[in-house]
Amino acid sequence: MRHLIRLLQRVAILALGALTVWLIVFVIFRFADRRLPWIIALSVTYLAAAYVVLPYAVRMGLKILNRKHVPAYTMTGDGLPGDPVNLALVGDLAQLTAAFAAAGWSGADPLGLKSAWGMVRAFVFNKPYPTAPFSPLYLFGRSQDIGFQQAIGDSPRQRHHVRFWAKSLAETQVDVTNPRFWLNKDRPDESERVVWLGAGTRDTGFSLTRLTFQVTHATDSDTDLERTHIIDALTACGAIGAAALYKAGHHLPANVNHYVTDGDVAVAELAGVSSRRT
Repeated sequence: MRHLIRLLQRVAILALGALTVWLIVFVIFRFADRRLPWIIALSVTYLAAAYVVLPYAVRMGLKILNRKHVPAYTMTGDGLPGDPVNLALVGDLAQLTAAFAAAGWSGADPLGLKSAWGMVRAFVFNKPYPTAPFSPLYLFGRSQDIGFQQAIGDSPRQRHHVRFWAKSLAETQVDVTNPRFWLNKDRPDESERVVWLGAGTRDTGFSLTRLTFQVTHATDSDTDLERTHIIDALTACGAIGAAALYKAGHHLPANVNHYVTDGDVAVAELAGVSSRRT
């Protein structure tokens, strides 16, 4: 039965892919090409395909393939695979912000027109922007609660960064292998001592997404290396205790989007440290 279900899934994905190509080439492009100069028609087709048709097709494909699977990665606003989850820090908000301040990391400005324009200017002119905003990624049905970044040199095109989502400590021990941990969408109070689920990656420039060809940050594919970098930075300033690795859940893919990861989450307790870097 399992082999039959897998075969039906593959047939459904193949049919979905064929329908998507037909819609882009024979419907959208032909419609635009008959009414607009070819270069404008091609641009309109790209925008429609990259930001409407392909994201929808990928969402449908993921629903088919990942039915009843526990997520180990974040999602974009289009419902596409985002950054793998690779960190879990236990403590309150004050401890979290003090830990990254002590490690020399900066918070991210809220994403808005002003900060987005500032990021564009910084990228075009290659000027530093140490508190550049993050695009929203989603976990537990909501965008990140807080994010931190560390510049690489003076260029805004490269940086270490991590997004965090607060998760209530329902039990005395953090059990990231339990599906209930990932499927519960309740948001804890900000004053609580919570688990901060993090997705840490390293930006290396700009690129196109592999699935929908949208413009986005290029990131290093090795998120395990970035996980180690963050843990080492927090350990060096005494912000965390010893970290242990746990599997993020059951039936989790080792290759998500363009990332290659072992799927482990580094779990550590936050300690009280000075917010000033020593």
